[in-house]
Amino acid sequence: MLSTITSGAVYGVHSHLIQVEVDISQGLPCFQIVGLPGSEVREARERVKVALKNVGIKLPPMCINVNLSPADLPKNGTMFDLPVAVGIMIALGKLQQEAVGGTLLLGELGLSGELKPVRGVLPITREAVCQGVRRCILPAQNAWEGALVGEMESIGVRDVKEAVALLAGEEVSGTAKAAAGAVISAADSVEETAREEELDFAQLNGQQGLKRAAEVAAAGFHNLLIIGAPGSGKTMLARRIPTILPPLTREESLEVSTIYSICGLLQSASSLRTTRPFLHPHHTITGRALAGGGRIPMPGMISLAHRGVLFLDELPEFKRDTLDILRQPLEDKRVQIARSSGSYVYPADFMLVGAMNPCPCGFYPDRERCRCSPFEVKRYLNRVSGPILDRMDICVEAMPMAFADMTSDRREESSAQVRERVMAARKRQENRFAGTGLHFNADMGAGEVVRYCALGETELRYMERMFSALQLSARAYHRILKVARTIADLDGSDGIGETHLAEAICYRQSDHKYWN
Repeated sequence: MLSTITSGAVYGVHSHLIQVEVDISQGLPCFQIVGLPGSEVREARERVKVALKNVGIKLPPMCINVNLSPADLPKNGTMFDLPVAVGIMIALGKLQQEAVGGTLLLGELGLSGELKPVRGVLPITREAVCQGVRRCILPAQNAWEGALVGEMESIGVRDVKEAVALLAGEEVSGTAKAAAGAVISAADSVEETAREEELDFAQLNGQQGLKRAAEVAAAGFHNLLIIGAPGSGKTMLARRIPTILPPLTREESLEVSTIYSICGLLQSASSLRTTRPFLHPHHTITGRALAGGGRIPMPGMISLAHRGVLFLDELPEFKRDTLDILRQPLEDKRVQIARSSGSYVYPADFMLVGAMNPCPCGFYPDRERCRCSPFEVKRYLNRVSGPILDRMDICVEAMPMAFADMTSDRREESSAQVRERVMAARKRQENRFAGTGLHFNADMGAGEVVRYCALGETELRYMERMFSALQLSARAYHRILKVARTIADLDGSDGIGETHLAEAICYRQSDHKYWN
């Protein structure tokens, strides 16, 4: 007898519904799975056989064939255990095929029959809803994740016996039912909220120029490079940038949570990403960990920072070839990983924040304190390649802290106050880019720069002089215009004025000071 169960698999950040077809027939006893299964999927044979035996269901000595359709897509992971087990029950006549109509099944089986949580539930249930599936049966720990998608009824069960009883129409006590879309409205990122309460711009005394640059970067989602001596507040400021960023929209929240679901980093409803991620990798990170990859490709740090901040402290200490991996993602806003099994694409639309000392000892160009030779300074700075520098919209210098600033009782602006101005600028960008697919000024390409960053005659002549004097590249010129557009948005101005352009150009002077 033949049975068909709907399940799913993840490819990159996208997913496909998989039809698990099970046939039991007379012949030599065997249990085989076809349809490009990975090693984890092939091992499902042993897990399913033992799990069914331990819940009182003994398989007859027959030929069991399982096909995962479409057969030309590679299948990895352990989410097929439950659909294979239920498919066998239907093929044995213990369940009706109609019982699984319009139902998605996912779950890993333990040898006792217990259902264990799996990765990637969120993207699979999103795809299932698009294809008309309205109910899913999942491990109890994944029930809340299935309910994040509107129109999906998510039912969590503890073991395969409960799943079979539920499909047979019996009342099962202890099942976790979550109403469609209920979790996302009530979910709160506890970790992120706690961090915002602990970190605040008001804790950083002085450094007004540094704070202004961070505000402009946050308002337009621009890449930011901070150069300065040790102890000048570079890391302190960078860690507080998430507290002034606009919150994630509902769609962005699901988008970010999808990536974390694939990596198995969503553990409970309170872990849903409702604020922008902040990733701070150590400088010993490998290229694969940064960009993603592996035998079974998984998202890397830059994809986990999607719609958030990737902070690289001590930038020159990173391997140069590791840093250069960022060049294409910073332009394309995505990472493409090619393997023999296929091509995987992960989103990577993040705000890059880098912090660095100007030399190995950290005190250049103060020759009274700097112990480095000119060759050592040049070699240290050259660890950051020109193409990476060219992709930094804002480069600002953190001046050494004065004693008066550290001991001043002046009340500094809080993150909430700065965030109000950032949100006002963000609203102007939202209205400007309505229907275009763009979110921030930093997202603009060359065509959008021409359209949205038009200059008056006076401003055009000013930029002509600056272009020649600073020997700007075309990319640097466009980045200056995008930053000037953000500064104008913070000022509430419809047009870009000469003062906005002058401030944007100032944010390109620090890199010229050190690298030229």
